[in-house]
Amino acid sequence: MRLAHRLALLIALFCASGVVLADTLQKIANSGRITLGYRESSVPFSYLAGPRQPIGFGVDIYTHVIPALKRATGRSDLEVNWQALTSQNRIPLIANGTVDLECGSTSNTAARAKTVAFAINYFYTGPKLLVKQASGVKDFDDLVGKTVAVTTGTTTMKLLRKMDLERSMNMQLLPGKDHADSFLLVDAGRAIAFAMDDILLYGQILNAKQPAQWQVVGTPPQVEPYACMLRKEDAAFKRVVDSAIADLMRSGEFERLYDKWFLSPIPPRGRSLNLPMSDALRDNLRKHSDQPAS
Repeated sequence: MRLAHRLALLIALFCASGVVLADTLQKIANSGRITLGYRESSVPFSYLAGPRQPIGFGVDIYTHVIPALKRATGRSDLEVNWQALTSQNRIPLIANGTVDLECGSTSNTAARAKTVAFAINYFYTGPKLLVKQASGVKDFDDLVGKTVAVTTGTTTMKLLRKMDLERSMNMQLLPGKDHADSFLLVDAGRAIAFAMDDILLYGQILNAKQPAQWQVVGTPPQVEPYACMLRKEDAAFKRVVDSAIADLMRSGEFERLYDKWFLSPIPPRGRSLNLPMSDALRDNLRKHSDQPAS
């Protein structure tokens, strides 16, 4: 078999296996389509307002990245496809090219950077505990011998496993498919607490039927940045995404979007998180850092 034929066959086999050889910009230019990942219950970053109707802070960031991608690829007719993701499948679906970009509630960590890449950090958070007011739980030390809900595939699950091992806490970790599922485990009395990034816990309270029944407690053991996730070693695509986000931050539009989702009433219940911008995030409006959690 001639070398050219063997190479063509090899490319066909790689494409059939889901490995994308072309860079993302070229892929978008050729197909005229981009696939964006969204989460169904990561309030206020990415969640559903209706069937297959994602909204949120991260979704609004998409709306500013897409025009930049149209210019970079020359595809003014760019078609946007939406793909629902979970904490468990989001990294594999980015890595294999099924999803091109995810701007939800994914922590930018050094461990994940071995598999995927991250754009400029656009939020900073840390894990706390969502509990009922009468639970008696005030911090992570109170979880000894308790059942704790945590969403599968998250850095918080890894943190709790490490904490349990190092401190011999004898916790039982009850995995939830997504954040709404994990919240329901506590609401139904199957777990004493839901451990997750504090902002996502506040988002669950926002949509609870009886928000006054709940509280977020605990001292975060670590701080993690959120960032849009894309495929590793795709420098041209990352430059376009980073540039679009940096423009948002320089223009003041980023702060307007922040006020919209964190300081104003949001769907579906018209309640507000009332969460001012952190010093770390305000600092990154100038630095445009994509550094992972330390």
